[in-house]
Formats: sequence, structure tokens, C-alpha cells
Amino acid sequence: MDIKTYLREKKELIDSFLKEYFSPNFIPTVLKDSITYSLSAGGKRIRPILCLAAHEACDGDSEDILAFASSIELIHTYSLIHDDLPAMDNDDLRRGKPTNHKVFGEGMAILAGDGLLTEAFYMMANSLSNKNIKNTALIRAIKDIAFTAGIHGMVGGQAQDLLSENAEPDKETLSFIHKHKTGALISGSLRAGAILANCGKPSLNAITRYGENIGLAFQVIDDILDVEGSTDELGKTTGSDARRKKMTYPSIYGLENSRKKAEELIAEAVFSIKDFSAKAEPLREIARYMLERRS
Repeated sequence: MDIKTYLREKKELIDSFLKEYFSPNFIPTVLKDSITYSLSAGGKRIRPILCLAAHEACDGDSEDILAFASSIELIHTYSLIHDDLPAMDNDDLRRGKPTNHKVFGEGMAILAGDGLLTEAFYMMANSLSNKNIKNTALIRAIKDIAFTAGIHGMVGGQAQDLLSENAEPDKETLSFIHKHKTGALISGSLRAGAILANCGKPSLNAITRYGENIGLAFQVIDDILDVEGSTDELGKTTGSDARRKKMTYPSIYGLENSRKKAEELIAEAVFSIKDFSAKAEPLREIARYMLERRS
């Protein structure tokens, strides 16, 4: 299959949904402007796409969960807005544009992030009206996303990342940060898609293993790109991890071992879904494609 075409088509579906969802005006206008500024800044939409792909792999129709999957992008975008703040990573660029707080101020950026996070769960809950989704499955999926996005997942990882700046390199701490800060929501997105397709326990376990592996691989590759990538390709300032003395795979294991680790994780991810039908081919190809990404 042509994975680039698949990714482009799914991204267009998600972008179209989000544009229509936020098209009505609400007050204050500057809050909407701040939200849509970051939401439409050109993200790859990888988390909602993985949610859709997992749903398809488990014999679901991705159109049934487009709203749910798109809501995950709101959570991801809120995390980026807050991550860029002066009190966090203090970044000036995100996806090639000035960060939200540089344009709208810190206060509005914080509120935009708060609004996106809250609206995400409102969007998920609205899926109760979808007759093709079982309410019990929807509640399980919402619970999974809340767990992986909050203190037990992404927020917990971000907190440890903040606490670990300038600390002595530690492999266990690094593993905790990467598995929680980045890997948790990626894995949660995949699990949610599978749960909403009412997949059985063996399939859900396989999707979970796939998610854990590509989630960690995604962050390892991010670490490598922060060293080797360019600001133009990444859309953000490179070398920031080293300047802030963050724990990363290259800083502890070196670049070559980090590349080998990413390759091993991708191979393990693909192996974990070996028993799935051809409907899981997008998941297999997305995993392989990750090794090629430059942004």
C-alpha cells in the first residue's frame, strides 16, 4: 500500500472535521483565535490516524469514530501549547511558526490549552449519540484516554521530564519519561480505536504491545532528530534538549545505539500484530515509515 497517500487522506479527513467543528464563532474571539492558531498549524495528526487505523484493523469503520479520533488531536495540541511555555521548555517555534504564547501571550496560551483539553472530552462524550458505537465501549475508550493523557501517563511524564533537567543521566528515569510523556498517549490512541471496534482481549493486547513499541520509538527518533535534524525540517529549534540538559537516548546511549533501538522497537511493533489481517497493513506501514521521518 501507499502509506503516504493513506496518511494524507486520513489527515485531510481530520483537518476537515476540526475546521468545521471550530467554524462557529464563540466569545471571546481571541480565545478561538488562539485555539485554532495552534490546532491548524500543520500537525501530522499521527495520534488520531493511529486511532482510526487500529479501529480498521479490528474490522471497524473509521468514519464511525472520526469525532472521537479527532478529539485526541485536541489533547495533543494542548500539551504542545503548554510544553512551549516559558515555565516549561520556553520555545519560540512550533511547526515553523511562533509558539502560541509568543502570539497571544502566556495567559491566553494557558487558557487555550485548558480549553482544548476540556473540549476533547466533550467531543468524546458526544459520541454517545452514535448508534454504531456501544456506550460501554465508548466509556472504556474515554477512560483509557484519560488515563494515558493525565497524571498516570503524559502529564506524569512531562512532570518527570521537568524535574530531570540538569540531573545525572539515569536509564530508568529516561525510560519512565519517554514511555509516559510520549508513548502513553500514542498507545492510548491505538487502544481506544481497538476498544471502539469491540475487539477481543488477544487483539487488544497485541494492539497495546504495538502501541508501546511505536510510542517509545517515536520519542527515540525525536531525540535523534533534535541532534541531527534541521530547524527548517522540524519546524522547531533543534538542539534544545542539549541546551536544557534533558535526558535523551542520544545523551545516554549515543546516536548509533539510539538508531538501533528505534529499529528494534519498530520491528517488535510490526511483529506484535503479525496475526492481524491485511486490514492492519496501515499500522505495519506507519511503523516502518516512522524510521524515515525527518520532522
